[in-house]
Formats: sequence, structure tokens, C-alpha cells
Amino acid sequence: MSTPAPAALTPRQILTAMSGLVVAMLLAQLDNMIVAPALPTIVGDLGGLEHLSWVVTGYILASTIATPIWGKLGDLLGHKATFMASIVVFLVGSALCGMSQDMLELVLFRAFQGLGAGGLMVGIMSVIGMMVSPRERGKYVGVMMAVMPAAMIGGPLIGGFITDNASWRWAFYVNLPLGLLSLFVVWHTLNLPAESRPAKVVIDWWGAALLSIWTTALILLITWGGNQFAWSSWPTYLLGVTAVLGLAAFLLVEQRVAEPIIPLRLFGIRNFSLANAMGFVAGFAMFGGITFLPQFQQFVQGQSATSSGLLLMPLMVAAMVASLLSGQLISRTGRYKVFPILGTALLAIGMWLFSTMDVTTSTGVTAAYMVVLGAGMGCLMQTTNLIAQNSVELRDIGSATGSTTFTRTMGGSLGVAILGAIYTHELTTTLSGAAGARGAASDSSGLTPAAVKDLPAPVRELFQLAVANGTVAIFFWAAIVGVVGFAASWFIRELPLRDTVHGPAEMVEETEALAM
Repeated sequence: MSTPAPAALTPRQILTAMSGLVVAMLLAQLDNMIVAPALPTIVGDLGGLEHLSWVVTGYILASTIATPIWGKLGDLLGHKATFMASIVVFLVGSALCGMSQDMLELVLFRAFQGLGAGGLMVGIMSVIGMMVSPRERGKYVGVMMAVMPAAMIGGPLIGGFITDNASWRWAFYVNLPLGLLSLFVVWHTLNLPAESRPAKVVIDWWGAALLSIWTTALILLITWGGNQFAWSSWPTYLLGVTAVLGLAAFLLVEQRVAEPIIPLRLFGIRNFSLANAMGFVAGFAMFGGITFLPQFQQFVQGQSATSSGLLLMPLMVAAMVASLLSGQLISRTGRYKVFPILGTALLAIGMWLFSTMDVTTSTGVTAAYMVVLGAGMGCLMQTTNLIAQNSVELRDIGSATGSTTFTRTMGGSLGVAILGAIYTHELTTTLSGAAGARGAASDSSGLTPAAVKDLPAPVRELFQLAVANGTVAIFFWAAIVGVVGFAASWFIRELPLRDTVHGPAEMVEETEALAM
């Protein structure tokens, strides 16, 4: 029996509620940027250098696992309530991190903070999906993209200022006023239309547990493999087997439970599957490639760490502009297929341009390449989420958003690991090939950009050549992955964007297999 659709929110109500979402987005994007400059000081104060990587790994691991779980809880319990709960968890974790007395406590509290962070992004996108129709959603999501360059540029500067002029603990405490402001605004202004919830809430505990197991094993495998442990060692094999068996068990459980964490039936919808695939490809190519770009800027082009961060401005500004323009055009025309095609094309072209760099490439040239890559990012990031949300019923919007965010994050994690292995291989191969003539350069462990400047000219040039070769290699392979995404984008069906939040989704049959 159908019920009348609730009245849609007015533009003023949407914009008022969006102010709280923007603050939450700033909270999600700013945290890692602020904490990174404080890490050396944290180690000096708390000790435990051997656990330093876990301050980052624990956060990423927890947030990745939590993302699809928060999305499903939103569908079951209500998106406003679960979004506010994720903010509270994040703020409690931030306060505990600031009060840490040793490195073990910091790692544990950082993981707890990551659990909340996993709900911030998926919560923001799900709430927008509940407030705004797919036809109008693009222009509002585009506004969110404006937060990213502010966080990327301002985060390290704020983190450095806090570390130099106050206690490192304020790198975590600074989250508290922002988070409390977001909570206040969301509580008082966010009035979502009535949500369709199941009569009986059944939480997929087995699915959540198995998702945690196989995701943890996979992330640890790609983080530790070839680093902490050799690829041929028994810990690596154990993690690999655990990841495979855990994934198989997870898929088996998800097919049988009433309310799965990730409803596998959604992957029978072609557009939904393609949106997830493109999100994975985009995460792999973008995050994997961009992670190593500062290496080239600092070691080869001689930029400082702060300068290399600021030099990413062309990329972030281009992404912001492309996102805003594509969102406006989608809302005006109702047509969106051109943007994932254009986005993946620019992504592949941008990566290929970076693969043509050498030791003589100037910062102006890399800035131009960044504009191409950033424009591709801006066309892709919001449209993949929009396509996924438009492909499902409203009752599954949290699961759909959580799934696309999860696959993009996993793509980024795999991209960093795989492209990082390629980078290291090319670096060591170049240095080893010249070891007979310039043996000093083959010992590159522990070299910093400042130390490279002090090397004898022949050794410095060799090391810079090695870094350039490694950078070229990773962008070449990232470009190939981008081409795969470009090919997949052509199979998207341009279905009508709904003009209302509620009502049946305009989508292909759920039983339709993914056409490749």
C-alpha cells in the first residue's frame, strides 16, 4: 500500500541544513591534513617510533570498514540519527587522541576516531540524497567539493602552526568546536522527509564481522607486503588466505540474510555496478598516483614539503571548478553520461602526461598537467555517486552510498600499495644499475630532500633520475587503469534523473546482469 510522499524541502531549508553538512565535510577532510605535520612531534613526546605508521593505518583501516556499515545503519535506523552518532563517535575519538599518554593509546583512540570518520562522508552524501532529488543533487554535491581544496591547502598550514605554537594535542582538540557546531546545526535544521524503514530492524552482525575480517586482512596485506614482510613470507600468505576466505564467507552470508550490509542484488543493476567500478578505478589511479607526486616535486624539482602541498593547488582548484560546473549542467539538462566519459578520459590523459616527465620538467608544466587531472577528478567524483544513488530505491540509498565510498577507498588503498611497489622497483633498479660506477647512490634509505641537495652532483643527479623513473612508471600504469575506466564509462545507460526524492527509481531491472 502506497503512502503520500512527504512534502519536499524548500531551497532555503536545504541550504540551511547544508551549512551543517559543509562543516562536517570540513571535519572529515581536514583531520588527516592537520595531524600529519604533528606526527614527528608526537613521536618525540610519546615515544614508540615503531608504532608511528599505525597512527595512520589504524585510522584508515577503521574508517574503511565502518563506511558501508554506517550506510546500512542509516537505511535501517534513520540517516539523521546515524549521521549525528558518527559525529559524536568522531569527536569522542578526537578528545581521547588528544589525551593520549603513550603511543599505544593514541593508536587505539585513532582507530576509534576512524570508526566515526567512516560515517561522516557516507552520512553527508546519504543525507543529501534524502533531501534533494537526483535532478537537483548535482549542484549541491558540487558545493561540497569546494571544501576539499581548502582542507588540502589549509590543513598542513594549520597543523604546522598548532605544532609550532601550541601543544600537538590541539591537532585533535581543534576538531571539537567544529564538530559541536556541526552537531548543533544538523540537530536544529535538518528535518528529513519521512524515511521508509523496515518494520523489524535486523542488523547483519555476521556480515559486519566478516567484512571487518577480510577488509582488515586485505589492507594489512597491501600495507605490509614487501615492506614489513616479504611477499613470499608466511605472514603474507596467511593474510592473503584470510582475505580470500573471509570475502567468500562474506558473500555467502550476504546472499542469505534479510538486511545485508552490502545488498548484492544492487550489483545486478548495470549502472550501479559500473558506478562502483569507475569509483574503484578512479580511487586506484588518482590516490595511487597523487600520493607519489610530492616525491617528484621534492626530490627532483627541489620543492619543500610545504611548497609541494601548495603546488597541488592547480589540481584541487580544477577539481572544484569541474565539480561545480558539472553539477550545475546536470541539474539544468538532466543528462550525465558525458561526465564520467569525459572524466575518465581526462583522468587517463592527465596520468599519461605525468608519465612523460623527466628531471628537466618544470613546476609550470606539472601545474598544467594537474589542471587536466583535476578536471577529470571533478567530473568523476560526484557523478559516480549520483549514478549509483539514482539507480536504487530510496530505502537503499545509504547502502548504495556506503558501497561506492567503500569501493573508491579500497581502490585507493590498492593503488597506493601496487603503484608504490612499482615505484620502489624502478627506483632501486635505476640505482642498482649504476652501483658499479656510483655505489654511494645505491644506498638511498633514509635520504631526505634536504640530504639529497647536499650529495655530490653526480650522485644527486643519479638519485633524481631514479625518482623520475619511478614516478614515470607509476603514472604510466595509472593511465592504463584510467583507460579501463574510460572503456567502462561508455556502457552507462543515461536513465532519467528523478525530479522528486521519493517515488520509484528510474532504473533497469534488478535482475539484469552487468553488460560488459
